[in-house]
Amino acid sequence: MTTSNQLAPGMTLSLDGKIYRVDSCVKVTVAKGVPFIKAKLKNLVTDEVIERNFKLNQAIQDVALTERKLEYLYLEGKDYLFLDIGNLEQVLVSSQVIGDKVNFLKEGIELKAMFYGDSIFSVELPQFLELTVIKTEESESAAHVANATKLAILETGAKVEVPMFIEAGDIIKVDTQTNEYVQRV
Repeated sequence: MTTSNQLAPGMTLSLDGKIYRVDSCVKVTVAKGVPFIKAKLKNLVTDEVIERNFKLNQAIQDVALTERKLEYLYLEGKDYLFLDIGNLEQVLVSSQVIGDKVNFLKEGIELKAMFYGDSIFSVELPQFLELTVIKTEESESAAHVANATKLAILETGAKVEVPMFIEAGDIIKVDTQTNEYVQRV
């Protein structure tokens, strides 16, 4: 157990049965009141950010998460099967943990997963992936506009706005965090 005075950005906490990462924290002192710690916490499962106040020296349960590399294999039912690269065991990850990152999953992609015991709380894709364009949708009105874009559907099912010169079959680099086109490869 740690106390609220020891809170620091990057720490992982267990509150109300949920796992949170501390994004920021500050000690607040008021003229005629009791000082307290104000923290912004990010839920590692839902990505929801909350603010929480703690009394000074309040006991807090910190959590040690372990980071492991996983390689995507395939969809199994409603869950996703991965290979743990460290111990070569298969790991089943729920669709709730994967969330909208599913748009960038294809066989062989490696990602980082945060474990608490045997439970996975979050997965993190590489920032950039090179993916093949399967189809593009022409925009009639955009043809005469400078910096015009069109919608491209990638091999993983993701939809990304791309420049007009990108065609089906091209391989493009995509930023998985912003869902944006970076360059043609």
